[in-house]
This record gives sequence, C-alpha cells and structure tokens, in this order.
Amino acid sequence: MSERPEAGPAEEVRGGLPNDNENSPLSAASEAAAERAVDNDGTRESYDVERLRAELDARTVEHDALHDKYVRLHAEFDNFRKRTAKERMDLLTSAGAEAIQSILPVLDDMERAIAHNAEVNDIDAVKQGFELIQQKFVNILSAHGVKPMHAKGEPFDAELHDAISQVPAPDPKLKGKVLEVVESGYTINDKVLRYAKVVVGE
Repeated sequence: MSERPEAGPAEEVRGGLPNDNENSPLSAASEAAAERAVDNDGTRESYDVERLRAELDARTVEHDALHDKYVRLHAEFDNFRKRTAKERMDLLTSAGAEAIQSILPVLDDMERAIAHNAEVNDIDAVKQGFELIQQKFVNILSAHGVKPMHAKGEPFDAELHDAISQVPAPDPKLKGKVLEVVESGYTINDKVLRYAKVVVGE
C-alpha cells in the first residue's frame, strides 16, 4: 500500500483559506454597509417627502391669504367705483339744479315786464326794461363761468369761430377778420361752450 505524500507548505496554505461564499469578515462588513445604505436612502426619502409636504402646506396657506386679499381689494375697488359714479352723478344733478335755480329770477323779471308792458305805450321804457333783464341774465351766466365771445373785428379763429360765409372785405385791413356775428359764441371756464357763427372778410 502506497503512502499519501505529505502536503507541501503551499497546499497547506490553500487548504486553510475559507470559501469566499462562507461567512467571512469582509462579506459581513459589505452586507452591513449595504443595509445601512438602504436604511439611509429610506430615511432620506422620508425626509424629502416630509419637507415637500411642509413646503406645499406653506404655499397653500400663502395662496389662500393672497386670494382672500385679492377678493377684498376687488370688492373695495368695486364699491369705490360705484360710490364715485354716484357722487359724480349727484354733483352733476346738483350743479344743474343750482344753475336753473339761479336763472329763475330772470324768468320772473320777464313775466313782470310782459305784464307791465301790456299797459305801457313808451317803447323806450320797454326797451330799457328788457335790456336790464338781459344784463341780469348775463351776470348770472358770468357767475357760473359763462362769458360771451367778442368776435367782431377780430381775426378769424377756427378754434373759436364757425364761418358761415365769406364776403369781400370793404377794407384790405379787414381781410381774414370777422365782419359780422350772426350768432354769439360763449365760453365756460375758458373752454368753448358754443362757437360763434360769423361772416369773414376775404
């Protein structure tokens, strides 16, 4: 019977090494590290979700606050617009009523003049009476900013005058000037209320 040869030093070393698939310190450390990585990833994902949820809640609260502010501002502006429109209408109505009230005395004077003139034969007295009424009316209009234009003899101005006809000027110096006022023009607070209808020399 032959004897088995003794193993050499190299064979003894190879035989003493553990299998890679067995529980070696390196494999255990790798598995532990992998488990920790998984745990860390899970914790990180959970943290990210919570952070995003908190940001979403904060943005929702901010959005609701801005929306409420917008609704209030819109309501306030709408109320302001309606109030301003009403005040403007009231002002126009009041101003119109005041203007009409101020000219009622002129109507009273005209009624008295008509009643008085029915018994008067003096034409000059009648004329003077109506001139006084006219002047009173002009004064009332002036108090409201209404003033008559003085167009006759002035250079024609399209911003103030409405030329209804042109006639040969009797004097070269009157060319382009107002020769006759057919209908008086008026301004109110320095703005044209009615254009003067005029005849212009050419």
